Amino acid sequence: MASPLPLPAFYDPKNAARWDHRADAQRLFDAATDWRRAHQLKPSATDEVNLHLLLIDVQKDFCLPEGSLYVAGRTGKGAIDDTRRIAEFIHRNLGKLTNITTTLDTHFAYQIFFPSFWIDRAGAPLTPFREITSAQIEGGEVRPNPAVARWLCNGNYAWLLQQVRHYTKALEQAGKYTLYLWPPHCLLGGDGHALMGLIQEARLFHAFTRGSQSWAEVKGGNPLTENYSVLRPEVLTRFDGAPLAQRNTHFLQTLLEADAVVIAGQAASHCVKSSIEDLLQEIVTADPKLARKVYVMTDCMSAVTVPDGKGGLAADFTPQAEAALQQFAAAGMHLVRSTDPLDAWPDLRLR
Repeated sequence: MASPLPLPAFYDPKNAARWDHRADAQRLFDAATDWRRAHQLKPSATDEVNLHLLLIDVQKDFCLPEGSLYVAGRTGKGAIDDTRRIAEFIHRNLGKLTNITTTLDTHFAYQIFFPSFWIDRAGAPLTPFREITSAQIEGGEVRPNPAVARWLCNGNYAWLLQQVRHYTKALEQAGKYTLYLWPPHCLLGGDGHALMGLIQEARLFHAFTRGSQSWAEVKGGNPLTENYSVLRPEVLTRFDGAPLAQRNTHFLQTLLEADAVVIAGQAASHCVKSSIEDLLQEIVTADPKLARKVYVMTDCMSAVTVPDGKGGLAADFTPQAEAALQQFAAAGMHLVRSTDPLDAWPDLRLR
């Protein structure tokens, strides 16, 4: 049984809670040469087992209290502790991880799930942390912001009304989510869009040490659909039958071709949950036995909770996250912890 690697000298767990921590790429590149030699690490291209780590949305807006949509979990330190454990998992298993892909939730000022997209009956803007239903639209309680139509559909407001009715009904019929308004987050060009410094540091050190590219998958830029999952937006077609968005078939194939896929990130109740659900759906179609090569690191993800301002929670999505984990386990996926040695993970045969 191979021993895990030590943590490198530059690693500081306190940086899991720092907004201003940044990865020094040149310093990491220089350190990688000595680390590779000291621990006799080979290029990832020579790995006999393709072990792919998928990190979902480990971005500042989700992972720190200063972020606009901090994933605190029930402990209040959820995403901070998750970030630390993910970074340590990468460093300790640097010689076994073949590829690391980070997803980047990526939005603009107006998205169908942002308050900016909507107004109420009187023309006032809406607030975050609320649902929008097709019945509310039909009754005139809420409607799209007319300003959106000017740049989105050439000013055709009637078209936009038909589209949002179709969208909310499609969500409700699918039974996964009702349209939910979130505060603006992960805006492209903003500080909150960036990966956590500790994660960026670990993934770059892996890339430089193992000669593996620092892969990333961008999702979420379509203003007319949510994109919780890295594998597909929530709704794929418009009300008139024309395409609205596409499945991420290339990355799906990348995951299916890996010998093992390890998944962590934020949030367990939403983007992680939805990504794994979509992966599982594809696996069931292709070969249900493939579920055994998926490992979900339960100690490296937290559920969304919404404080009520009185010391309690206005919303707690932990039960949804826990139910999803049980569903994944029942399908054959493995629920594991980052602190357990890879050699002890079931069905994982590292050579």
